[in-house]
Amino acid sequence: MNAVPPLVLTFAANDPSGGAGVSADVLTLAALGCHALPVITALTVQDSTGLQEFQPVDPEWLHDQARYVLEDAEVDAIKVGLVGSIENLTVLAEIAADYPDVPLILDPVVPRTLGDEMAVDEYVGALRDLLVPHSLIVTTNQHGARLLASDDADEQEDLPLDAAANRIVQLGCEYVLITGSQAPTPKVVNALFSGNGRMRTDSWERLPGHFHGAGATLSAAIAGALANGVELGQAVRDAQEFTWQTLKNAFRPGMGRPLPDRMFWSRGEDGKD
Repeated sequence: MNAVPPLVLTFAANDPSGGAGVSADVLTLAALGCHALPVITALTVQDSTGLQEFQPVDPEWLHDQARYVLEDAEVDAIKVGLVGSIENLTVLAEIAADYPDVPLILDPVVPRTLGDEMAVDEYVGALRDLLVPHSLIVTTNQHGARLLASDDADEQEDLPLDAAANRIVQLGCEYVLITGSQAPTPKVVNALFSGNGRMRTDSWERLPGHFHGAGATLSAAIAGALANGVELGQAVRDAQEFTWQTLKNAFRPGMGRPLPDRMFWSRGEDGKD
C-alpha cells in the first residue's frame, strides 16, 4: 500500500462555478500533492459573474462532517474559508480548540448576502472572537484586514496596514498575510506580519483583470505547503508563486471573471496536455 499523502481538512462553501470554495481548495491541494478532506459549510447559487443565493448548512451537519473525519484520520492542516453563520463559527471554534497542534489557516470570508451593516459587524466580531485566536495564520486583502482590525467604519479607511496586522495578531493568531490585490499600485505587494511586525514583503507583476477564486487558492496553497512540512515563511512565499501562476494561466469559462487554473503545470505551452 502506498504512503498516505498530507491530509488537509478544509471548510468551505460549495461554489458551482468551481472558481472558489471547496473546488478551489480541492484542486489546489491536489496540485500540491495533498489529499483534501472537504467539509461543506454552505450551499451557494452562483456562476462566474457573481453570487446569487447563499444557504449555510445546519450546525449539526457541519459538526458531524468534520468530527467523523477527524476521528478516522490524522490531519496535517486545517483550512477555513467561508463559514456562513455565527452558529457554524462556534462549531468550528470548538473543533479547533480540540486540535491545537494542527495548524489552522483562516481566510476570513464575509458572506456578501448578510445584508445590513449590523449583521456584517456581528459576523466579523464572531470571527475575531471565535476563530482568529485558534489560527496560525490569517490571510486577507487590505480591506478585509482593516475590517477585521476595527469595528469603527471611520477608522478603517485610514488605518495603516501595519497597525491593522498588529491588532489582528493581538487577537491571538501568530501571523497575518495581507495581500495588495485590490490596491491601486503598479505591482501587487503582499506583506507577512507576526507579533514582531513585518516579516517579509513580496511583489508580483499585476495581471490584467479581476479573478474569481484567487484568495481561496492562496490560502489553500499555504495550507498545502504547511501540510508538506514547509516552514511558514517559505510556505507563504511558495503559495504566492503558485497562485500567481494559476492567475497567469487563468481561463474564462463563462461570461464573468476568469478562474485560476490550478492545474496549469499539467498542460503544455499551448494549453493542452
